[in-house]
Amino acid sequence: MLRFGAHAFVWVGDWTTDSGNHAIEQAGETGFDFLEIPLLDPASFDAKNHRAALQAAGIDATCSLVLPKDVHMPQNPEGAKRFLIEALDKVEEVGSRYLGGCIAYALGTLTGRPPAPEERQTVVACLKDIAVEAEQRGITLALEACNRYETYLYNTLSDARDTILQVEAANLKLHADTYHMNIEEEGFYRPIVETADVLDYVHMSESHRGLVGTGTVQWDDVWRALAEIEFKGALVLESFAAINPDLAAATCLWRPPNQPSEVLGREGLAFLKSGAAKHGLR
Repeated sequence: MLRFGAHAFVWVGDWTTDSGNHAIEQAGETGFDFLEIPLLDPASFDAKNHRAALQAAGIDATCSLVLPKDVHMPQNPEGAKRFLIEALDKVEEVGSRYLGGCIAYALGTLTGRPPAPEERQTVVACLKDIAVEAEQRGITLALEACNRYETYLYNTLSDARDTILQVEAANLKLHADTYHMNIEEEGFYRPIVETADVLDYVHMSESHRGLVGTGTVQWDDVWRALAEIEFKGALVLESFAAINPDLAAATCLWRPPNQPSEVLGREGLAFLKSGAAKHGLR
């Protein structure tokens, strides 16, 4: 069943107990089915408190993360696995069953070279182990492809799909992002259709990270592809209304968005629901 979510950065620039609960409340009031929680610092994540807030708001949660620079998976696979297992503990504790994002690499870590075959094989071996850990907890993992300016490791949906197929874990899926697709892919329709066998989670994000429908993403092609594959996963509004210095540095967001949080959330959800209905996805 198609579900509509929003990233917490629609409302908050950093995740603390208080700001996180505010984002949870706002997502519930706006009408989203779930909130995507940026699980960037598992050690400080107040899972019990946030689980209560989610229950009060009547919504679910997914989680996402970016590996810290010192545990970039090709360079420090054991450190990456320790970090991800700690994250899985928190995902389970908060009551979520989904962990996506940059689960195999650190944003901003660039080598000046394309990914070496042995780097990709290190990722495959690590994700095999993590997928087993996640499966025991009933958690689905998703690997996101990001643009060349943020990572050298996985830039296109087909890049990520290749690794997902090599891992051979039923609970490892593909996490797409229309912002990154707008930079890296040769259009939107074909990449979505060609990765339909593993695609489960889509960040619906505009070319400028602001209000969806006001940039250069070819939304008709996105919707046409999703309709053709009869997509039944998660569509997640990802607009950045408030960002912290670390996020700004990693994503090169140097100016504020084109609309305030309440507009990004309300009109963004209306855009997603309208597009899905128009193309027979609901």
